[in-house]
Amino acid sequence: MPIYEYRCLDCRRVQSFLTLRIGAELSPECRFCGSRSLARLMSRVAVVESEASRLERMADPSRWGDLDEDDPRSVARFAKMMGEATGEDVGEEIDQILEQAESEDAGGRPESGGGADG
Repeated sequence: MPIYEYRCLDCRRVQSFLTLRIGAELSPECRFCGSRSLARLMSRVAVVESEASRLERMADPSRWGDLDEDDPRSVARFAKMMGEATGEDVGEEIDQILEQAESEDAGGRPESGGGADG
């Protein structure tokens, strides 16, 4: 069942209309001002993807181009991306890892204890 979007040429509002058949004649009326002067818009296509196909896409090594296992920030960003793709909550731990790695890059290594210059 396609959904078509139209812009009212009088009040300029965009609205969607659901049809029960592809190619069905549709003469929509603006829900806001009642005008029949509507222009059909080009809409994006929405594709529903199964969890299996999302996981398969994420497992593709070509998507790992900037992953560096020796860089905690890179691994944390990758884990966050995987979590978002699978709908899993990776929690605040990932953000803490990223913050710690950034502070270490800035020279504030937490394990050094902050001794005297020297």
